[in-house]
Amino acid sequence: MTLPWWEFVLRGVIIYIFLIVILRATGKRQIGQMSPFDLVLLLVLSNAVQNSMNGGDNSVAGGMILSVTLVAVNWLTGQITFLNKKAERLIEGSPQVLIHDGKVYEKALADAQLTRHELMAAIRSEGFSDLTEVRAVILENDGSISVIPRHMAK
Repeated sequence: MTLPWWEFVLRGVIIYIFLIVILRATGKRQIGQMSPFDLVLLLVLSNAVQNSMNGGDNSVAGGMILSVTLVAVNWLTGQITFLNKKAERLIEGSPQVLIHDGKVYEKALADAQLTRHELMAAIRSEGFSDLTEVRAVILENDGSISVIPRHMAK
């Protein structure tokens, strides 16, 4: 190895945190509804950060240290978000109400980078043809869209 083991760990943690922040900043839709462009972005991102993590070291041991580091940091992030709700909101975000009682929240749509057409397509995919049939539409943390029918909520 051309670098000490601890430098692999440090580089892996820094890049992991950086990618979480940058992907979180792009919104839920990009993660939950991956398009071919998003897949290409993730592949290019992984290639772009590779050298910053391994410092030019292509050894098996360096790759193993980085792999263990990334899996460990991911596990630790999961534990932190499970145990601490503030950390969960910070890292994963919180669900966004897109429609409530027939009122479409345009700001929430804009924040999620969703068009009305995409919103209506999601509503139709749940079997509803009109906003009057819907009590609420929620963009979940994972990027999926939940549709709550009017007849269920009371």
